Amino acid sequence: MKSMKLALATVIASAGLATAAFAEKAYGPGVTDTEIKIGNIMPYSGPASAYGIIGKTQAAYFKMINDQGGINGRKINFISYDDAYSPPKTVEQARKLVESDNVLLIFAPLGTPPNSAIHKYMNMKKVPHLFLATGATKWNDPKHFPWTMGWQPSYQAEGKIYAKYLLEKNPKAKVAILYQNDDYGKDYLKGFMDGLDGKIKPAITLSYEVSDPTIDSQMTRMQASGADTFMNITTPKFAAMAIKKAAEMKWKPMHFLNNVSASVGAVLKPAGFENAQGIISTAYMKDATDPQWKDDAGLKKWSEFIDKYMPGANKADGGLVTGYNDAQTLVQVLKQCGDNLTRENVMKQAASLKPMQQEMMLPGVLIQTSATDFGPIQQEQLMKFEKDHWERFGPVYDARKH
Repeated sequence: MKSMKLALATVIASAGLATAAFAEKAYGPGVTDTEIKIGNIMPYSGPASAYGIIGKTQAAYFKMINDQGGINGRKINFISYDDAYSPPKTVEQARKLVESDNVLLIFAPLGTPPNSAIHKYMNMKKVPHLFLATGATKWNDPKHFPWTMGWQPSYQAEGKIYAKYLLEKNPKAKVAILYQNDDYGKDYLKGFMDGLDGKIKPAITLSYEVSDPTIDSQMTRMQASGADTFMNITTPKFAAMAIKKAAEMKWKPMHFLNNVSASVGAVLKPAGFENAQGIISTAYMKDATDPQWKDDAGLKKWSEFIDKYMPGANKADGGLVTGYNDAQTLVQVLKQCGDNLTRENVMKQAASLKPMQQEMMLPGVLIQTSATDFGPIQQEQLMKFEKDHWERFGPVYDARKH
């Protein structure tokens, strides 16, 4: 009798354990025992189509993960649509992904205007809008937009880093600021001013419009102000103009150039390498063309991935590094979700990333988040343009530490 009771108790206990284990599995839309459906929106056509390589790299990375068995046994079904960098098209594609394809989340849509167009929609629908490919500071607002999270360093975070360096090197600097008169320019400007913390008051602050044919008059006025430091918050076309004009005027201030315009090919080469010597910008990812990484284990792993999954791709294209890095961050979040793949838990795990060093991030640049901080990357290192390339220098700056 005793042994029967014991056997019965064991059966009941086992059934209880089985029920508990079964109950632990929780799936949101787009998830089954074998699949996780992820949505994405990229400009594969249109004016920003060069960035489409990021989406192609993400697709290749998820194929590699699937070839390795997937995430906790589930394969990623990556559905990526083209919005041609047109906000109305972004809205159309987001609705399709959420309402027709029933994806679990939308991952890494590119650009500030496209993401702004779906910002409220994604939060109203309570669908994770995760690791956006844009540096606008507004993506880090868990209180008002708990379903949206950026990925790359924010423009304000970068602005603060330039200010920190300037205060260390020349606390009596006479600063001239040129910024693009829109949300992007104002975002950088706010970060820079917050970083200066009133310790340096700019000698002159000027703006320009995207439609302006030239910025010559602003450059002349800045030089006339007697400024010895130039904070250059411009997009590539105007950055190249500013560098050329400063050289023509023989104005040689300490020159900070925002990372948006740090492209050697798109900005510094057209402006003339001889005119760009000594310009300071920031970096947070490894440059695959930099010889210092030739024996780096992380770069070798990335290079092998490109050779196998994207044969023939141009390894000098930074989009291959960006796509690899942010896809890796998403995989970590999905791993942490385990069998609880609800939209709520995706956001919970995305907001609890412990400090993590990824292979193609610069040493010391760690990805981390919390329930009150939706900015995964807030560390960058300064770099100076020498001869025909960027040279990193100094410590890794952390915008979280004031």
